[in-house]
Amino acid sequence: MSDDISENGDKGLQWHEGDMPFSTQFGDHFYCRSDGRLECGHVFLAGNGLPDRWQAGGDFRIGELGFGTGLNFCETWRQWKLQRCPGSTLHFVSFELYPMQAQELDRALSHWPEINAERQALTAAWPAAPQGRLEIAADAQTRLTVVVDPALEGVMAAPAQFDSWFLDGFAPSRNPDMWSPELMQAVYDRTVEGGSFATYAAAGFVRRNLQAAGFTVERRSGFAGKREMLCGRK
Repeated sequence: MSDDISENGDKGLQWHEGDMPFSTQFGDHFYCRSDGRLECGHVFLAGNGLPDRWQAGGDFRIGELGFGTGLNFCETWRQWKLQRCPGSTLHFVSFELYPMQAQELDRALSHWPEINAERQALTAAWPAAPQGRLEIAADAQTRLTVVVDPALEGVMAAPAQFDSWFLDGFAPSRNPDMWSPELMQAVYDRTVEGGSFATYAAAGFVRRNLQAAGFTVERRSGFAGKREMLCGRK
């Protein structure tokens, strides 16, 4: 492991194994150590029935808890461009209290040549001092919003129109606020009927909080040897 450390606001970043970011505040890596891009496909896209659900066309809104490196957005955008219908739109809204700097996003995402175009576009549009509400027009059919705020406050202020959720905060044992009953209820309340969520997490209290909020919760096989993940519907 490298001892290369950069500070990012209140969150210290440490780089392991070359370009893998590790949060010293939460004691956790930002994504799966085997392959975060493939994990996104297995957990967040397939767990939400994507890209199949995009074939219906129209407007689709994804909410994400924890923007992190932007990996989920870049991989989702890449697949959206391959699968979207003419005239349809994607609005990807992410809630992130400690946004990275552009050069940190670039370093973390450079591991995957498959998303080079998306990485370059994201980092080129990323502001020098990310704060408040970041609005990025990724392309004519794709918009990214990053809300720099505590997740509960940001979600409660958001409109109730989300078709899918990527629940991707740090591990529940290390960052329980991102999996609290109040936040899971706010997520549920802002999900359209028939909308969905997916998460790599399978902790019992996370499952119970999602069920108590009103979601029907399903266990599935996790990614890269992880026994379980959770997904569900409203």
